[in-house]
Amino acid sequence: MSLRETDLYPPVKAFLQAQGYEVKGEVGAVDVVACRGAEPPVLVELKCAFSLALVHQGVARQALSDHVYLAVPPGKGRAQKANLALCRRLGLGMMTVRAADGLVTVLCDPAPYAPRRFPARTGRLLREFARLEGDPNTGGGQRRGLVTAYRQDAIRLARALCAGPARGADLARATGVAAATRMLADNHYGWFERVSRGVYGLSPRGRAEISPRGDHAPVDTPPGGP
Repeated sequence: MSLRETDLYPPVKAFLQAQGYEVKGEVGAVDVVACRGAEPPVLVELKCAFSLALVHQGVARQALSDHVYLAVPPGKGRAQKANLALCRRLGLGMMTVRAADGLVTVLCDPAPYAPRRFPARTGRLLREFARLEGDPNTGGGQRRGLVTAYRQDAIRLARALCAGPARGADLARATGVAAATRMLADNHYGWFERVSRGVYGLSPRGRAEISPRGDHAPVDTPPGGP
């Protein structure tokens, strides 16, 4: 028999009663209302799966109380992590109800959202923005086949090598690609080959894919490439 929203109610009610709340179901438009003394009411919306409609309900209930929870069966992996992050951002609480034994687990409580900042990530984003030449990608497109600043640098190196093998340091000065030596050695795209110590030339693949005139710039990134 498939799970119903009403199956979630008894475990949630018992969980709240154990904390001293008086609990009633289907009060007005709210699935669960719990009251304890003069405290603001706790409101819980029950659903058999996390959905945008459930989020809309939770946001609407915030007009009645600051203590609003969404109750769903346990999710898995990235989906549950993303749903939890959304609840935190919106100031909603989230709890899961395990159908097998009625175990209720509170994943987060309602609270004002204080966004975490990641300066290192922001720095990487802005460095990539600054390094990209022009605007080679269409916003909203698929991630596969994007032209990155790393790829543009690799193309510069490959085109410079169309004139013949060279040392990484010389290529760095000629192309402005500071990481030239490391990129030649890493050879993510298979375009380079070591000729002698510190000297690199184009591989057969590089000669086939790279035009010295710049009228052909491959965009498909091989597996494992940046």
